[in-house]
Amino acid sequence: MARHSILIVEDEHTLRRLLEYRLGMLYDVRTASNGLEAIERLDEELPNLIISDIMMPKMDGFALQAKLQERKDTRNIPFIFLTAKADEASKLKGLRTGVDDYITKPFDIDGLLSRVERLLERTAQFQAQLDAKIGLDFSKKLMPKDLPDVAGYRAFFRSDPREHGGGDIFDWTESRPGTYLITIGDVMGKGLQAKFYAFSFLGYIRSTIHTMLGTTNSPAEMMKRVNQILVNDPPLEDTFASLLLLRWEPARNLVTYSNAGHCRPVLVGPRGAEIVSHSDMILGLDKGAEFKDTSIVLSPGSAIVTYTDGLLEQQMEGGEQLGEDGVTDSIMKAYGTADPVDVLLKNVLEDSSDNEFSDDILLFWLERETTRDRKTPRWFSPYAEGSESGKDTA
Repeated sequence: MARHSILIVEDEHTLRRLLEYRLGMLYDVRTASNGLEAIERLDEELPNLIISDIMMPKMDGFALQAKLQERKDTRNIPFIFLTAKADEASKLKGLRTGVDDYITKPFDIDGLLSRVERLLERTAQFQAQLDAKIGLDFSKKLMPKDLPDVAGYRAFFRSDPREHGGGDIFDWTESRPGTYLITIGDVMGKGLQAKFYAFSFLGYIRSTIHTMLGTTNSPAEMMKRVNQILVNDPPLEDTFASLLLLRWEPARNLVTYSNAGHCRPVLVGPRGAEIVSHSDMILGLDKGAEFKDTSIVLSPGSAIVTYTDGLLEQQMEGGEQLGEDGVTDSIMKAYGTADPVDVLLKNVLEDSSDNEFSDDILLFWLERETTRDRKTPRWFSPYAEGSESGKDTA
């Protein structure tokens, strides 16, 4: 784990060297003898925390703090005033300008180290909470608020975003009357960066589909174009993504898909469950990559189940990952229940090493009803905590 960095701003040479030595045992330390030198150091690299004297030549601590407040990239850096000036007016002035702590000379070095540690911990906790909120906001923007409303079919959709998960995406559009294009993808990586790229990537997919619908309805042709855009765009040139594009034609009970390195779907029905095997190269690796359309007829009672790798890579009690075989078995056990996705996820967690999923979880279950069992299908909210039954589409 990378060490925190601290900038010490102190004009007294002996004290500056002492602080550099003691703090350097735990942190990466740089020093400056006054505020002007400190700004030069900040232009080179931003620290995680600043410890500064007040009374210094050329630029004192108050002037330095004022300069930091003017800059967006420095105004939130934790700041400790270290000074021999113990009057209350100076202390209040420092606190009003955004200083996080105020330590008066002479001081106990161990006490200073303790306060530095607490301040860095508090800052890290705040940043983690902020990242989690931003990550959840991104996750919500990557999910639709509803699903296609089609008689003779029922669908279940569940998205459970983790605070530091990856970049799962799901989207659908009615490309032509009675024909739907469904997008399921995963941008490589973890945390906010993956979620940010997923948000941008979804924009590429939507614009590509919209542009190409006038000339083609082939998922493979659309996949090819998305791949070319991803490879050619400099901001995303090092971004790799798996993607599954499905064209669903309910009137023909036909699903046609193109798979670019995504988790392979599972086809489940009264006779069992099997992996739909075909998959092409992941996106972002080769500008000239070719992709293939594969069609599946959904017979009465059969379903196609798609998911992202958060489910595939879930660690089980024995230490192994769930894997494709485990996913297929779990789907088969959930098949025929009133809420197969809920049953599937609960069963997996019961056999997991932890009581929650370690990555974003996304599942989409599309099932053709049998004539005798046709009834009100249940449409589920994108978020696990908001599942609810929907309206009758039969």
